[in-house]
Amino acid sequence: MTLVIDASTVVAGLIDSGTDGRWAEALLASDSLAAPHMMTAEAANILRRSAAAGGISAEQASLAHADLLDLRVEFFPYAAFATRIWELRDNVTCYDAWYVAIAEALGAPLATLDVRLANAPGPRCRFVVSEASG
Repeated sequence: MTLVIDASTVVAGLIDSGTDGRWAEALLASDSLAAPHMMTAEAANILRRSAAAGGISAEQASLAHADLLDLRVEFFPYAAFATRIWELRDNVTCYDAWYVAIAEALGAPLATLDVRLANAPGPRCRFVVSEASG
């Protein structure tokens, strides 16, 4: 089964050694992952911010970035989901709505560490959240 993964899940799987990281790492090993085209840039920016803030070293960020580029993910363009993304604008950001719209269209769950997104009104997809976050 396909699993839609957001950037929070990806970054946790790449750099978090705690409960959320182990949870996310197991999900990243799935055979069928999906995400918006922007997910890699969003995840790369999180890595950049983590290194700049001293949460991880520059070397850890670079290694995680390389691993990010090696993930087997099917990417989806914005235009195909634009109508649904716009419909969700009052409840979630357009960035988050892109993940939701893909999950809805594929009939797939969306893995996220964003509890606010998982609890937002409007999305019709199923969410998968870490027990530590949820």
